[in-house]
Amino acid sequence: MKRLDRKNREAYAEAIMQLLRREDISAFRQTYLSLHPMDQASVFVSLDPSERAGFFDYISAEEIANMYQNLDKDMQLAILTEMDETYAGDIINAMNVDNATSLLSKLSETTRNHLLQKLNEAKKADVEELLAYPAETAGSIMTKSYLTIRPATTAQEVLEHLQEERPRVETIYYLYAVDESGRLAGVLSLRDLLTHDPSERVDHFMSTQPVTVRDRDDQEDVARLIQYYDLLAIPVLTEDEALVGIVTVDDAIDVLEEEETEDVGEFSATRGATGEKVTAFQAAKKRAPWIVLLMFLGLITAGMIEQFEETLEAIVLLAAFIPIIMDSGGNTGTQSLAVIVRGLSTGALDHIGVLKIIWREFKTGMMIGLSTALVILLLIIFVFDHAMIALVVAVSIFSTLSMATVIGTILPLIINKLKLDPAIASGPFITTMCDILGLLIYFSIATFLLDYL
Repeated sequence: MKRLDRKNREAYAEAIMQLLRREDISAFRQTYLSLHPMDQASVFVSLDPSERAGFFDYISAEEIANMYQNLDKDMQLAILTEMDETYAGDIINAMNVDNATSLLSKLSETTRNHLLQKLNEAKKADVEELLAYPAETAGSIMTKSYLTIRPATTAQEVLEHLQEERPRVETIYYLYAVDESGRLAGVLSLRDLLTHDPSERVDHFMSTQPVTVRDRDDQEDVARLIQYYDLLAIPVLTEDEALVGIVTVDDAIDVLEEEETEDVGEFSATRGATGEKVTAFQAAKKRAPWIVLLMFLGLITAGMIEQFEETLEAIVLLAAFIPIIMDSGGNTGTQSLAVIVRGLSTGALDHIGVLKIIWREFKTGMMIGLSTALVILLLIIFVFDHAMIALVVAVSIFSTLSMATVIGTILPLIINKLKLDPAIASGPFITTMCDILGLLIYFSIATFLLDYL
């Protein structure tokens, strides 16, 4: 199986298209299908829709399904519109149940129902079962393709069963022992199976207290468990302890990447505006509300400067340092926000008290503020030869940075306590809040010491 790198990917795509244009179908199929599925996907998406049309004529749905599963969801949806309904149904039929469900859940009800009719009865039943679960739950991302055994089975019998069933299951690294009622009795790893006596019963060496999740658990919590316990898959149970599916590590990675993308979007106030297929109008529609809101908050800054107009008129040099105060506070607040949002997202802060987190960030802000204040103090004295203004700016920088870290820490913690996504405390919003705080501190100190400036 050939692998491509960035340097030869474009050349390889062009070579494949040359074979297709010459209608050398045998060489075209051999060249394309010899690639790793990820490289097949990379070549496929690099082509125009008109060029991709030939693939559907000469490569079967079953052959293209594995490549198709490696595309991101936006690209899957876009390419789905390029193929006829029967071919699309055949591809979905060949996909893993969890991937097929994830794709169909993104479609309109009408399109979804049409494609469901194209599936075989077994696949259709499994997909409809998963579609019935609420979005972003363990049930909605689990797969039904796994191997179950009886606890009283011997290792040799399990190996024979594994040989028979291997082609239909998604993963064989774990085998799940269930009782007559379908309740999970234990989990057996392939390593355990191969390292024990073939005549030994599996209930003698299987794990009877495996890590499990419920079918209604949040998908991100499930993904974090897989990450924390370093699992390849995790069993999904109902409230009655019945085994209904497993969530595999590849789906957990997809969930974590999805959540991280959402967090970055919230953090930068660009959620929903970063997709590959997002148009300029859609991006503007998503981002404009934040910009308008921040513009109104900016009016508070303008009003504050107006309130301290007399101070500025008395000492014009004070205006030169407004950008420094505002930028420093905004940058520091955003840093704290990023640290807290990341910590909450990964669970790294779960075992740390709120007051301890705030105190730690406040001390961090004071240390950053002190070092920055000393630098700006010496710089202003050296360049402008004005010790009192240097003192005002230095004290303002120190106070602003100390408080900015507190704002950047408290806001996402409060939002998290309200059971909302802490990433909605976006960077631009925190920056604007810190700008207002910094100006208030700066002008208050300058006004108080005006007689000495």
